[in-house]
Amino acid sequence: MTVNEGLRLMAGVFTLVSILLAHYVSPYWLLFTGFIALNLIQSAFTRWCPAMMILRKLGLRDA
Repeated sequence: MTVNEGLRLMAGVFTLVSILLAHYVSPYWLLFTGFIALNLIQSAFTRWCPAMMILRKLGLRDA
């Protein structure tokens, strides 16, 4: 698995979890969903994402 694939997996899992938490626990969890979206948008323009650094440290390779 590459860093890009890991990033997509992480973003998808966090988004699904936050939506489920918003439905079953509190709608304030949608703020976390918004944070995920904003982070993905800024990383598209800046090519920098903290999650990518974490995934590299965990041993995932670049594409």
